[in-house]
Amino acid sequence: MALKLRLARGGTKKRPFYHIVVADARSPRDGRFIEKLGTFNPLLAKDAENRVVLNTERAKHWLDVGAQPTDRVLRFLDVAGVAKRDARNNPNKAKPGEKATQRAEDKAAKAAAIEEAKNAPKEAPVEEAPVETPAAEEAAAETTAE
Repeated sequence: MALKLRLARGGTKKRPFYHIVVADARSPRDGRFIEKLGTFNPLLAKDAENRVVLNTERAKHWLDVGAQPTDRVLRFLDVAGVAKRDARNNPNKAKPGEKATQRAEDKAAKAAAIEEAKNAPKEAPVEEAPVETPAAEEAAAETTAE
């Protein structure tokens, strides 16, 4: 039987509260568990002493028996000094996605075009020759014929 140290959700809608439990890996998240080891209240401040309440002796026992903690529970155990969690590094986490990169490129291209238009030398306006329309041509022909 594969055992897990994991969180079982309790509380109401939009007000989570978790129990730290030992459960069979195949059982549902909030379903049957073997033993309750503590609680976790994410609504409390990070430095609140009762945010995470954990029975470290029982946690050590279950780890020795072979139970595998989930990542979040392993963080709690690391803070309590029961288990060691290696630091993780994800260098791609801070990079923007495809759409954000495309928007930034488009914005930079627009800004460059506007800047180029502002810095372009001012040319004297070119006077255009008057456009002759057929009605204007007939009127001109009548005045010259008279």
